[in-house]
Amino acid sequence: MGCCESSFFKGPNRRHSEDKNHYHRHHHNNNNNNSNNDNSNNLYSHSATPPLNGNDAVVSAVSGAPGFSEFSLSDLRAATNNFSSDYIVSESGEKASNVVYKGRLQNHNQRRWIAVKKFTKQAWPDPKQFAEEAWGVGKLRHKRLANLIGYCCDGDERLLVAEYMPNDTLAKHLFHWENQTIEWAMRLRVALYIAEALDYCNTEGRPLYHDLNAYRVLFDENGDPRLSCFGLMKNSRDGKSYSTNLAYTPPEYLRNGRVTPESVIFSFGTVLLDLLSGKHIPPSHALDMIRGKNILLLMDSHLEGNFSTEEATVVFDLASRCLQYEPRERPNTKDLVATLAPLQNKPDVQSYVMLGIPKHEDAPPTPQHPLSPMGDACSRMDLTAIHQILVTTHYKDDEGTNELSFQEWTQQMRDMLEARKRGDLAFRDRDFKAAIDCYSQFIDVGTMVSPTVYARRSLCHLMCDQPDAALRDAMQAQCVYPDWSTAFYMQAVALAKLDMHKDAADMLNEAAALEEKKQRGGRGS
Repeated sequence: MGCCESSFFKGPNRRHSEDKNHYHRHHHNNNNNNSNNDNSNNLYSHSATPPLNGNDAVVSAVSGAPGFSEFSLSDLRAATNNFSSDYIVSESGEKASNVVYKGRLQNHNQRRWIAVKKFTKQAWPDPKQFAEEAWGVGKLRHKRLANLIGYCCDGDERLLVAEYMPNDTLAKHLFHWENQTIEWAMRLRVALYIAEALDYCNTEGRPLYHDLNAYRVLFDENGDPRLSCFGLMKNSRDGKSYSTNLAYTPPEYLRNGRVTPESVIFSFGTVLLDLLSGKHIPPSHALDMIRGKNILLLMDSHLEGNFSTEEATVVFDLASRCLQYEPRERPNTKDLVATLAPLQNKPDVQSYVMLGIPKHEDAPPTPQHPLSPMGDACSRMDLTAIHQILVTTHYKDDEGTNELSFQEWTQQMRDMLEARKRGDLAFRDRDFKAAIDCYSQFIDVGTMVSPTVYARRSLCHLMCDQPDAALRDAMQAQCVYPDWSTAFYMQAVALAKLDMHKDAADMLNEAAALEEKKQRGGRGS
């Protein structure tokens, strides 16, 4: 297959001022600014379970997460492309068989990224019990949690829906999978934020967190660490909760198979060890090193000494207290927060800066005009959906853009059409690099101009992370067919990829206005 197809979750591409200036010089203004209300159906099918009370609603508004609802299976299938393996973000082992998918809701009012955790029916055979457990966790709302926003029980399906965190887990950032090192101040922030999440859950009567580890710590769009809400719900009805190596589980769990609030503190101690060492060290081994005063040997060598020994000593002491064999000797969640809060030494530095990830940009506002399937796909930056629409549309929008005499049907013309045909086959098969080459052969001959070829090559460039070239092709499609909405839609996607979100929103509105004009009898598509 072809070149690197871009992911929905990849960060914004670098800017190129020359192409932006080119865009602004040639931008086609369209003044159709009629506004229309979005009459799309509500995404949620509400359950008979009582809704959150007034206080819960306030907490929900403050946290920025939507209220808790029951989702339909069809909505979640649409959001995850029918639970495609391409959308899987994590899988667990046989002891707690479940899988987490990324997805995006399709409704205009609720267009947001989500994480969907899928359980087996064997784990939760009673749908009522599953729903009750989900509603209990769903009442929680906090800025330190990746909050649970819904669930689904449909036949044999058992699913949880949570806010999606677009950046990697703590484990991936910390254990040097990406050749990068989290600075010391950020590690202290992670420790505090997760302690605050646990303290909130404990205060709200949900003190049990199942299998707390570095993989449960996620980073949101701003780089702030959040604790996955999935760990607040048992992996199965029987409560078997630990899927990690038994060397990291609390000793009392090995004795009786039960998780207690003190067990959560033990697991938090293992996360502290991860933050200090940059490795997943068995607690017994770490405690031996701590008792032997070999603290510096435990510190992550990738920090290269860029940390405070005094602060590290405080964190090691807290970790050793968390890892005590007797549960009653461990600190509580308020002790965790009280110990870690004074250590924060870069309160004014944003998390994304310390992590070295791109700054999050707000999505463009909802267009003023109702969107067609093409417009909706472009507003969601769903390149796969755009591809499917362009394949289905074929060349019906090219009618009338070329008038050729009989004499022009030369061998060169046949060769050019053959190049386009090869491009179409490659485009259909998602071999985008080959499609670019073939479509370029067609365009370079210059005997025939095709807005569809420009639109298709524009998408190919987007799939290959070349937004500048994609914008040029979309603008060429507009030059060939000035009132073609698809040309505007493709420009909107390319502009968004170039971080020009206001211009992208304007383009979406212009394209929607052209579609509305066509429906009233004018030319446009």
